Order: sequence, then C-alpha cells, then structure tokens
Amino acid sequence: MKNLIILRGLPGSGKTTFAELLGGKICSADHYFYVDGQYQFNPAKLKQAHHHCQRNCQHFMQSDEPLIIIANTSCTERELKPYYDLAKQYNYRVHCMVMENRHQGENTHQVPSDVLASMKKKLKRNILID
Repeated sequence: MKNLIILRGLPGSGKTTFAELLGGKICSADHYFYVDGQYQFNPAKLKQAHHHCQRNCQHFMQSDEPLIIIANTSCTERELKPYYDLAKQYNYRVHCMVMENRHQGENTHQVPSDVLASMKKKLKRNILID
C-alpha cells in the first residue's frame, strides 16, 4: 500500500526533522523559499509555494513512490484538502499527524509571534476528534 503522511504543526514543532527520520519523499512549501541553500521567505509568494508543494506531491504519486510526507503547517481542513484529493486520485492511504513542540524546537524561520498565535488558534480549532 502506498502511504501519504501529512505532518501538521506550528513552525518549530519538528515537522521537517520528523519527516527526515521517517524517510520517503518529503514535500514542503518551505522548500520553495530556499535559494542557493539560504531560506528567503517572501509572504507574497506563499500561494506559489503551496502550489509547488502540491505539484511535487503529485509528481511523486505519479511515480508510485511508496511513502510521501507533507511537512507544512496545514492549520485548516482547506489546506489539507488538495492532498486528500491527490491521495484519492492516486490510491494513497492518508495518515495525518499533529506535531507538538515538546522538545523546545526553535522557530527557525522567524515567524512573528502574532502570526504564530493566529496559526495556533486555527490549528486547535481544526483538529477533528471522532
């Protein structure tokens, strides 16, 4: 069975680090902002970054990669939907995990505290419990 793991969480929660531990192909909107090994975030390009991440995921699915990992904040169901749609289209089983910063990880991308607070509220509001 092919698997898609979606790691959700605030910046600094360890999404990328955990994704690397799992192995597989990793897709992240953050990858879009690396230029010559330097992270150069531009909020005006965030939409393009997420489309780039989705295209990479689709490319890996078209190649039948057995394990694909999405490492994005994914605070809302709307942000998750494109990956669920791709998984259905390419017959991937989806596992979604919320990462918690219990290891005192750092927000290495310097996301402002007001933005972090807003993300935290959205994430808490959108965790489904059945």
